[in-house]
Amino acid sequence: MATIGMDKLYYAKITEDENGEETYATPVQLAKAMKADLTVELAEATLYADDGAAYVIKDFKSGKLSLGVDDIGITAAQDLTGAVVDDNGVLISASENEGAPVAIGFRALKPNNKYRYFWLYRVKFGVPSTNLQTKGDSITFQTPTIEGTVMRRNKPDSMGKHPWKAEVTEGDAGVAEATITGWYTQVYEPVFETEGE
Repeated sequence: MATIGMDKLYYAKITEDENGEETYATPVQLAKAMKADLTVELAEATLYADDGAAYVIKDFKSGKLSLGVDDIGITAAQDLTGAVVDDNGVLISASENEGAPVAIGFRALKPNNKYRYFWLYRVKFGVPSTNLQTKGDSITFQTPTIEGTVMRRNKPDSMGKHPWKAEVTEGDAGVAEATITGWYTQVYEPVFETEGE
């Protein structure tokens, strides 16, 4: 999947019911996106029989998402990291702060001028890193990076599975225009035909 750009970085706050199943708030823009690195860790097991591999299982375990953004505003910092704003409007990060998981959505431009859209259903972020540098002979932009752990969601889909990511490319066969135009109005919910229909 070759891509040449990335934009429209959004997040949606998560509310959990008594069973831990997620309900997503309306997505809001997080920041102007510069870079997203997603690495996936798999739980892997191999069963050997008759002197060879009989079964190999590779299941999603977790992932790491590193986002390079132009800036993280106060509201996003509160929502993602658990930081608080004091009475003077100053953002305070404490060692006891813990951000709640959120859903993260973005899109990546492909060489054919179509976009591939993504939702990561449950990401828990830490405190953003800050790089600062004095201005010398030339100007160098310093921007924050925030890293989060990607997890499967607790709420099962209609097939009884626990998705961790949704992605779609506009213009692909079977992709409804409404899926693309509504991508940022709400976190995408998987749709499967139920048996017997």
